[in-house]
Amino acid sequence: MSLISSINFIINHPLNKDNKVKAVSRFIKWQLNNIINPYPIIYPFTDKSKLIIKKGMKGATGNLYCGLHEYQDMFFLLHFLKESDMFVDIGANIGSYTVLAAGHINAKTISIEPVPSTYSNLINNISINNIQNIVEALNIALGSEKGNISFTKTQDTSNHVATQFDKEVINVNVNTLDKILFDKKVPALIKIDVEGFETEVLNGAAQTLIHDDLKAIIIELNGLGARYNYDETLIHKKLIDLGFKPHIYNPINRTLTEVKTFGSHNTIYIRDIDSVTERLKTSAKVKILEKTI
Repeated sequence: MSLISSINFIINHPLNKDNKVKAVSRFIKWQLNNIINPYPIIYPFTDKSKLIIKKGMKGATGNLYCGLHEYQDMFFLLHFLKESDMFVDIGANIGSYTVLAAGHINAKTISIEPVPSTYSNLINNISINNIQNIVEALNIALGSEKGNISFTKTQDTSNHVATQFDKEVINVNVNTLDKILFDKKVPALIKIDVEGFETEVLNGAAQTLIHDDLKAIIIELNGLGARYNYDETLIHKKLIDLGFKPHIYNPINRTLTEVKTFGSHNTIYIRDIDSVTERLKTSAKVKILEKTI
């Protein structure tokens, strides 16, 4: 993302639109920090959680600039999840969603990140929030069957299952979501961000997907499945056939609006819209930056 694109994203973010000067100031301070301070910082993420952020962490710095980098999806998690729930974070990266679920909501969480260096950052964020007792962090990938697979290691949030064109790859273990959850509580919410490998992850989650206790899935369908010759419209059809429907979320009035198909980034698929809506309307407000929503 270019400098101009970054600034436009920051000042037009819903949590920044009322105070663009402060938003740009946070951006400038972080850029200066990268020059004079080689060490990570501890950032107050929500009023109940924090993140360790260091240079090069694209998603994490998005949270620093904007409060919640993925505004609708992260607020949906914060308004939907309850302490009694299980959450699964597939493609956790440094753990932003994990920290929101376990650090803020206190929900039990399974956090899955295959790249060892990124997994180390995830563990640090789990530790600094003192949520080791409710988070199970797994240094593996998920797919349609057990085994191992080549994975890129130097692309931060864009690390992915390697293709023949990728260099600097590592070998990682693969398991299926059904096997991971075999003797565990069914999650109420799953987030899947695996850079185009979503088809394989869902193929290994057949038993989990049919369970009524799974109410929502946040999934990134942005066309990257094409790198593996996957048609993401088939994912949409599969989820529709399982009773899920795609929605967008408005955190301000806490409403879900059904849409015809998936978006170009994350899409929230909902099953049992009535119970989900009730949860959203009755959950506690969350303070992000200077706003309580």
